[in-house]
Amino acid sequence: MKTKAVRLYGKKDLRLEEFELPPVKDNEILAKVVCDSLCMSSYKAVVQGPEHKRVPADIGVNPVIIGHEFAGELLQIGKKWSDHFHPGQKFSIQPAINYEKGPVGLLSAPGYSYKYIGGDATYVIIPDEVMEHDCLLPYTGEGFYPASLAEPLSCVIGAMHANYHTTPGSYKHNMEIVNGGNMALLAAAGPMGLAAVNYVIHRKDLRPALLIVTDIDEERIKKAEKLIPPALAAEKGIKLEYIHTTKTENPVEHLLSFTHGKGYNDVFVFAPVTAVIEQADQLLSRDGCLNFFAGPSDPDFKANLNFYKLHYESTHVVGTSGGNNDDMREALLYLSEGLDPAGLVTHIGGIDAVIDTTLHLPEIPGGKKLMYMHINMELTAIDDFQEKGKKNPFFRDLYAICANNKGLWSTEAEAYLLKNTNW
Repeated sequence: MKTKAVRLYGKKDLRLEEFELPPVKDNEILAKVVCDSLCMSSYKAVVQGPEHKRVPADIGVNPVIIGHEFAGELLQIGKKWSDHFHPGQKFSIQPAINYEKGPVGLLSAPGYSYKYIGGDATYVIIPDEVMEHDCLLPYTGEGFYPASLAEPLSCVIGAMHANYHTTPGSYKHNMEIVNGGNMALLAAAGPMGLAAVNYVIHRKDLRPALLIVTDIDEERIKKAEKLIPPALAAEKGIKLEYIHTTKTENPVEHLLSFTHGKGYNDVFVFAPVTAVIEQADQLLSRDGCLNFFAGPSDPDFKANLNFYKLHYESTHVVGTSGGNNDDMREALLYLSEGLDPAGLVTHIGGIDAVIDTTLHLPEIPGGKKLMYMHINMELTAIDDFQEKGKKNPFFRDLYAICANNKGLWSTEAEAYLLKNTNW
């Protein structure tokens, strides 16, 4: 079968090509990719090329397919896996398979390391190691884009699970956030921060009593309040406040006032900014945990922390990068039950727009860029649908669908897109 895919040949050398896939082996699965959500991690891999820790050294002669936040439909199941999966099944993939025999060893991952599997392709062959490590995950919810966004949601879920607290007088670490505690998400009115807010509110087990979300961008805060209003959190027993920190003379003092000076049990940092990390450190309560969620690109990135508090008040610092298989399953479960990640998505495009979008990802404002593999469509902001709709009835209809959903993407919009383009 022929596939069309965006392949990486070297630093910033991406090519959209059509080529023949090899026959599917008994231990492999042929799948159709419907959509892929572009990630800054892919941008870093494209910029670094073979110097990236997940990219093989020989991509000049054996190029890899990029994209790792993808979803689609299984088509042909190899004999080894015929009792576990079936044609027509919708899927997502946990890309960090940690398989010692992969192209780059333990760091091998679909979307970075493989010739025949990656999110930016029409059809792919899922290799045996993905199933062996239980990284091919069925999705039973509506549409496809929620499953594509399961991977970024799993990163948030993993971060929550990675926080820990201690029991006085013992060395036992109690993993997880504090139930009924105080939580602050700093620089968090962007896509990943909103994913965290959405998850925290919809969790079935552990929830904070107070949830503070800060940012310095007024427009992002207004959008966040519209998408996830405090009234929705109140229904779950959570007091949610959005704070524009540049509007307060002393942000730390102001944020501590919500806790009556006690501080925050769990603080998450969503931007690799030294000042934000140091602010987070000042907000920690006794036994508070600071989670540095944001990924810096500078290997020498540093910030000052209060080691007096770390010693005498048992504060902690953790960092997480990605989620594991269990986090992905939890994400897919919540998505299947109706948690909508549409607030993450700000742009829609087709396979022909993947290269330009990936190469310029840091410069393009907004949240997730959701690309559909079987259509050709320039990258278009959802906010621009209305203007384009004045001349194009396709965008006029898409705008109307999104307008009925708070201006967000939806499974209805996705279905319209797939039905009315060159799918």
